[in-house]
Amino acid sequence: MQVTETKTEGLLHEFTITVPAAEIETFVTNRLNELKKTIKLPGFRPGKVPPALLRKQYGPSIMGEVLERTVGETSQKAMEERDLRPVMQPKIEVIKFEDGADLEYTMAIEVMPDVKPMDFSKIKLERMVVKADEEEITKALERLASAHKTSEPVTGSRKSKSGDITVIDFVGKVDGEEFAGGKAEDYSLELGTGSFIPGFEEQLIGAKVGDHVEVKVSFPKEYGAEELAGKDAVFDVDIKELRETAEAPIDDELAKKVGLEDLETLKKNIREEHEREFKDMARQRMKRLLLDELEAGHDFEIPQSLVENEFEGIWGQFEEHRKKALEQGSDEDPNEGKTDDELKDDYRGIAARRVRLGLLLAEIGRLNNIDISQEDLNRAMMAEAQRYQGQEQQVLEYFRNNPEAMQQIQAPLLEDKVVDFIFELAKVTDKNVSIDDLIKAPEEAAPAKKKAAAKKKAPAKKKAAAKKDD
Repeated sequence: MQVTETKTEGLLHEFTITVPAAEIETFVTNRLNELKKTIKLPGFRPGKVPPALLRKQYGPSIMGEVLERTVGETSQKAMEERDLRPVMQPKIEVIKFEDGADLEYTMAIEVMPDVKPMDFSKIKLERMVVKADEEEITKALERLASAHKTSEPVTGSRKSKSGDITVIDFVGKVDGEEFAGGKAEDYSLELGTGSFIPGFEEQLIGAKVGDHVEVKVSFPKEYGAEELAGKDAVFDVDIKELRETAEAPIDDELAKKVGLEDLETLKKNIREEHEREFKDMARQRMKRLLLDELEAGHDFEIPQSLVENEFEGIWGQFEEHRKKALEQGSDEDPNEGKTDDELKDDYRGIAARRVRLGLLLAEIGRLNNIDISQEDLNRAMMAEAQRYQGQEQQVLEYFRNNPEAMQQIQAPLLEDKVVDFIFELAKVTDKNVSIDDLIKAPEEAAPAKKKAAAKKKAPAKKKAAAKKDD
């Protein structure tokens, strides 16, 4: 095998590879010998078919297989001999492949950049710590009490008010004609919830039991039923009953309604749940700061093929979102005033950031022997399967039989393990903050002292850091 490097441009390498006809013949002979053991031809016992007859009968049909096998083995050998680690499958183009002649093909590959991780002990991070205070627990209890509120019929004669439940019969008409789904009897409607067409509930406030109310409304332009969207409608409504709501008392009985022993146990569960949520939020904030630090602290060339693939995925999602927004008649556009070319520049910056950080985290994992155990994968698959009640087994089978789907689960698990590894080495200080401080949008740019350096390295990356939390 002769390997000639014809081009080296950054991470891109191109080769011309020639495999002598004698080696091709060896591949053909070996394959025919494998077939000889099982092939049956009239007049010959298995394994006794003459080589010349076997070659005449099956030689042409196995050449495609021989080509694929030869290219696969020789290209792999060429990369191993040169210690090249491709980031994607090599691009192969066969130049010449004829019976009895040398095989000649070209191979183009982009290789992994030389990544030298920084000293993680020099990274300084701040971890926000929030304790669930009594006010937050009280608010959670009040929401729970509201969710379990009861209602009692109003005694005497009084007008309805927001918060009351009205039991009504109604018939809706558009252009004087009833429409499908516009009629109901003994329907319980809580006033003030906004669960009906805008303007409907407000017109029932002040009504009494026995009243007949003509409600005039307009269906929203984006209403789900196209035949009603944007249309004016009139509802004939009869008030049959008025009920007054009352929130459930915050006591042991409320706790029992949600399956717990008593109120103290309920408070403890709420506190633990809140602090778990706060901890997860704080970790995401700190991870974002870490990614900014890692991006600012590393400067290496990134494979353009990976950047382009990532960009195409991002742009495809953007166009799909834009198409849906137009179909729904939404006039909200956070990118208003930017041309598609300007947006593409921004999103290429995001793609470059993702690729750079992805390669860096993968290399840190490789150098430090960080990997995902089967137990980790099983736990993640089970968590995903539980999102589809009644279909858990089908989801698990899907992952086991679909390598790409399995990779989508494995990649974030590995990333989190690498991030936790760096957290252990970095200087992390805790800071007690309020919940408002925690949920406040984090500063989008890298630390001020590193902004200038990041800008010099790659202006597009600065845009990416300001636009997306990766």
